[in-house]
Amino acid sequence: MTLSDTVYERLRADIVQGRFPPLQPLRLEQLKQHYGVGFSPLREALNRLQGERLVVSAAQRGFRVRALSVTEMWDAVESRILIECAALQRSIEAGGDDWEADLVARFHALSLIVKRLSDGADAEALDALERRHREFHTALISACGSAWLLDFAGTLGTETERYRTLALRSATLRRDRDLDAEHKALLDAALARDADRAADLLDAHYRETGLFLEQVLGQDEAPVS
Repeated sequence: MTLSDTVYERLRADIVQGRFPPLQPLRLEQLKQHYGVGFSPLREALNRLQGERLVVSAAQRGFRVRALSVTEMWDAVESRILIECAALQRSIEAGGDDWEADLVARFHALSLIVKRLSDGADAEALDALERRHREFHTALISACGSAWLLDFAGTLGTETERYRTLALRSATLRRDRDLDAEHKALLDAALARDADRAADLLDAHYRETGLFLEQVLGQDEAPVS
């Protein structure tokens, strides 16, 4: 990785994980001190993040973290459902033994961290949960055979991760959900090669998350971009 790539990855993670909250200005001088790099890689990273809709810029005002909103959240969720359900069906049809083995391993890792979090959450465990959750959902669609579908799914997954991170760290609302059971049902349908059932389960899984995030955003009165 180049220096610009490294800065981009660090800044992107800090935005997605809420270390730089929505609407926070991203001033070059402060970022230079924070990351210990020059202006050139920072500008390149910020421009890439603007292309991913994680930051916005305005004339004479520089960059800032993009706001969160219910409308934007549902747009991302609905788009993710369209992309990933199609990718999941293709992945189930094409996936081989290696795909199945990887999927089982990713589910097991996710299940372990979910059980660990039932005893209490800390920042490190929450970061691990998001990483393993992302890895499981990526594994589900990894055999789809389309680089475009995987790229779109990754971008939409990053956008929705911003909202889930906010919910995990600040929400007092809770929904009665057994996420481990939802993921197990997805795993079982995929291993049974039941593409239609797996797609229906994934659709319901994401919509239920969207309803919860809508409650969180309404509670926190997050600004509309």
